[in-house]
Amino acid sequence: MEWQRNKVVNLKLAAARLNGLVLHPGETFSYWRLIGKPTRRKGYREGMVLFLGQIGSDVGGGLCQLSNLIFWMTLHTPLTVVERYRHSHDVFPDADRTQPFGSGATCAYPHRDLMIRNDTDQDFQLCLRVGETHLQGEWRAVRPPEHHYEVVERDARMDQASWGGYIRHNALYRDVYDLQGNFLEEQFLFTNDAIMMYSPLLPQA
Repeated sequence: MEWQRNKVVNLKLAAARLNGLVLHPGETFSYWRLIGKPTRRKGYREGMVLFLGQIGSDVGGGLCQLSNLIFWMTLHTPLTVVERYRHSHDVFPDADRTQPFGSGATCAYPHRDLMIRNDTDQDFQLCLRVGETHLQGEWRAVRPPEHHYEVVERDARMDQASWGGYIRHNALYRDVYDLQGNFLEEQFLFTNDAIMMYSPLLPQA
């Protein structure tokens, strides 16, 4: 629980660095360039991290929750994701999952960054807040949206690897609709492959 409490502190520090950012046309947003290296001197604390399938702690741990949120929000805007890293391990089963598997963005200073480019003709503003129980955010634009986006999963499967474990795979696409609900196009986003940290099979009765 100490790591959880520390994560809240870390998220508040990082969100304060990003909240209110205006991304002008042609500009690129870099998660780590704006936050900088999370250090104790800046007030960051030990939080939980997952590295190569092992749970541990590190200064600034928990900031992946913020990069996950920003990435997911961006997929529902006309902004362009130019750099994103998927999680290498699938940690939890699908009970109560509200988003497709593999729709997050991991981060590790300084080499695993999240970068977003504004290829539109209007400004976008990033708004972030750490609430009492939830991390909250939104992208604001100068004009009302012209499209509605839905992220959908394709080719979902779980394959047993030669070493005995399981690897989960899927592909994510984005369906684009106009504001009247008419389907316009399907856009390929990316594929995901992750080592499963739980058994995909029910135990034998």
